[in-house]
Amino acid sequence: MEISEKKEQENNNNISQTTTLDSSSTADIIDKESEERQARDLKAGLHPLKHKFIFWYTRRTPGVRTQTSYEDNIKKIVEFSTVEGIRPLWEDSANCNGGKWIIRFKKVVSGRFWEDLVLALVGDQLDYSDDICGAVLSIRYNEDILSVWNRNASDRQGVMALRDAIKRHLKLPHSYVMDYKPHDASLRDNSSYRNTWLRG
Repeated sequence: MEISEKKEQENNNNISQTTTLDSSSTADIIDKESEERQARDLKAGLHPLKHKFIFWYTRRTPGVRTQTSYEDNIKKIVEFSTVEGIRPLWEDSANCNGGKWIIRFKKVVSGRFWEDLVLALVGDQLDYSDDICGAVLSIRYNEDILSVWNRNASDRQGVMALRDAIKRHLKLPHSYVMDYKPHDASLRDNSSYRNTWLRG
């Protein structure tokens, strides 16, 4: 146990020392570490996933304002099979150029769609999954809002292809309206779901 912790610490030190390398070198290092992690998991009899997944939780009481920032309020629940950790923040380096598809559901069906989406993400079932940064289920009073975050809001073709993949996997009718909003727009108007950029 101590040896693997030491190796993990050495790997983490190596990553922090490479922050000045170009993105292709960083990607090579991440790929190598991912392969090493998968090899360790296989040797231990585990079944490695292609990506690392982190589940976060936040609770906001409706109608109650707090001085706690959103970042301070989110809590990590669990993480597993790591490539990288992406925090559910607009400002996170993996998210800052991206956006999110917003899907509104009646409360009675949102749980099923959330479960289907999480299983699709964990099982690498969605097309364009390399562009996906995460998913959020926001429980509201009258409806629940599921959002799928992606890395690149300026790639309109990729954004639309992701929408189609989500609709296909969740078996939503082609006419079902989803909204898209870039994270920089959310930062400007300080809102996750108002003033969306695209409907489709």
